[in-house]
Amino acid sequence: MTELNYNHLRYFRAVARDGTLTGAARRLNLAPSALSVQLRALEDRLGHRLFDRVGRGLRLTEAGRIALDHAEAIFAAGEELVATLRQTGQARRALRVGALATLSRNFLLAFLRPVLGRADVEVVLRSGGWGELMRGLEAHGLDVVLANRPAPRDGPLPLLSRRIAEEPVALVGRPGRAGDLRALLAEGPLVLPTPETALREGLDALLARWGIRPAVAAEVDDVAMIRLLAREGAGLAPLPPIAAADELDAGVLRDYGALPGLVEAFWALTAERRFPNPLLAEVLAAAAPGEER
Repeated sequence: MTELNYNHLRYFRAVARDGTLTGAARRLNLAPSALSVQLRALEDRLGHRLFDRVGRGLRLTEAGRIALDHAEAIFAAGEELVATLRQTGQARRALRVGALATLSRNFLLAFLRPVLGRADVEVVLRSGGWGELMRGLEAHGLDVVLANRPAPRDGPLPLLSRRIAEEPVALVGRPGRAGDLRALLAEGPLVLPTPETALREGLDALLARWGIRPAVAAEVDDVAMIRLLAREGAGLAPLPPIAAADELDAGVLRDYGALPGLVEAFWALTAERRFPNPLLAEVLAAAAPGEER
């Protein structure tokens, strides 16, 4: 395995930031010739030239840009390592939360409420797809991922899935419709979550049981967009009322009733940590207790 010298990376980053060898050498309290030797040693180790000379300055090559990106990540990880180990047993300043793009934003705000607005807490929020968020947990870039399904038991990374909330799913749409749930579903049109979601699976089973082949106005993988389409009158939508709480309170949307047997479960997924984030324990303790897997 090729080993890199941490100091070589530090010198390289200083030159890349300054843009000149003499300026970086002055800041590092080194002779320019000594710094040049260190840069050549790094280039030899990597097998690529890292700078092109432009006038009196230096410009990163393509390889240099890639090297700088990695160097910044390495130094950031080192700083986080020191901060984490020094603060063991103390409250951390950052809580890194990942959330599926399909998750209700109102639920997300409710989960984060115990730490929102605190001067000593920074909430870092990442929204994305399942694979991206799982990689974030694996790389220790996220403390928790909020999802509407538990992690698979046979996944590559051992994860703990904690059920923290459950909401009934209602049929939501613009006011003025008439009929019971079965008639409304049959009449449509419907704005539906995409087929791979747990909510869609449950709804499809209900429609099949009632013998309904719905008119589909749209299939959307984002709860916020489903809510917006329902608000614009594109169709009726199956939603947990918490996802459309503002519109329901304002009378822009109407809750036509809970869909029998349909619930939206919310899960907090975490990876085993030797130094768990104390802030995570606070928000999990405030969430409703539930089953763990």
